[in-house]
Amino acid sequence: MTELRVPALKIKQGPGRELFSFSVKGKDIESIAAISRVKRHENELVGYQRPEVSTHIREIKRYLESDNPMIPNALVIAFDDRVKFEPINNGNNEFGYLVIPIAVNDEDKPGWVVDGQQRAAALREAEIGDFQMPVSAFITNDAQEQREQFILVNSTKPLPKGLIYELLPYTETKLAVALQKKRFPAQLLDRLNHGEESPMKGMIKTATNPSGFIKDNSILKLIESSLSEGALYRFRDPETGKGDVDKMLDLICNFWEAVADVFPDAWGVNPKNSRLMHGAGITAMGHLMDAISERYHSEEREDVTSYSHFKADLGQLSQYCKWTNGYWDFGTDQKVKWNQLQNISKDIQILTNYLLRKYRTEVWG
Repeated sequence: MTELRVPALKIKQGPGRELFSFSVKGKDIESIAAISRVKRHENELVGYQRPEVSTHIREIKRYLESDNPMIPNALVIAFDDRVKFEPINNGNNEFGYLVIPIAVNDEDKPGWVVDGQQRAAALREAEIGDFQMPVSAFITNDAQEQREQFILVNSTKPLPKGLIYELLPYTETKLAVALQKKRFPAQLLDRLNHGEESPMKGMIKTATNPSGFIKDNSILKLIESSLSEGALYRFRDPETGKGDVDKMLDLICNFWEAVADVFPDAWGVNPKNSRLMHGAGITAMGHLMDAISERYHSEEREDVTSYSHFKADLGQLSQYCKWTNGYWDFGTDQKVKWNQLQNISKDIQILTNYLLRKYRTEVWG
């Protein structure tokens, strides 16, 4: 057998939007649809799925093998255009057969599971005979549309935020307001983590870069804050919330390249060994980036603060920074050991205020 022919109902929704509702033997799903896990191929984002959760799969498998199982929630599958709908010749083209090629290798399968990964895995492993599984499917060759549907379907479930953030730059559809606001910052984060000229290349921990040691959320907060009221704001279009990506990246890269050169022992190491790479350090240094950029924008009308200006000012401030050893002297007999700073609002605020105060009194002033 080289294809499946299954009775299907075609459901029209928006313009050019068609869903197909049908059922298929649970054991046949793995021959028509792959689980596309999110990964990178030559720096391009591929796939969109979350990691399998083995304990959840075992629970579903156990239920499927019970005496009288029922799974009413349909799998959602995205098919490419090799899948065809053949209407029944009775004047009503909403009923017919979906013709689906089958394959052994994932790359040859015409479908990808958009929602129901754990159920699909459990169906693959369970002893279930002819158990029929409901499926809701759409046909598209557009990987972006598949990712968009994945986010929309899973946005109300406990999907890892890091996975959503990494997918956002590769979508264009209208999303919930909270996700819309993060799309542009996520685009900048993606360029920082994968751009060849970025001093942070490969350092930000994401779904496709689990070996990174800077938390993606720390970088997102830095970018969002600067876009709102910092150095990146002047490159921002208030109408769209987007902006001049190249200038923004130039400024961010200039700053962090200078940071890496001024603090070489604290840069590029595990946050346990350096509070510079820690959430508290990243956030506080983001505010310092804004302050230094404000100085040169106001004094020299410099749009993109240069690496040399960042490095010169950071160099003067370096003696007050205790990223890897010693004690931070926050004044009024408040001394804190370097590794006791935590990624909590109180500590972040204390560190930020200290760095900004020292910068304004010892460098800018």
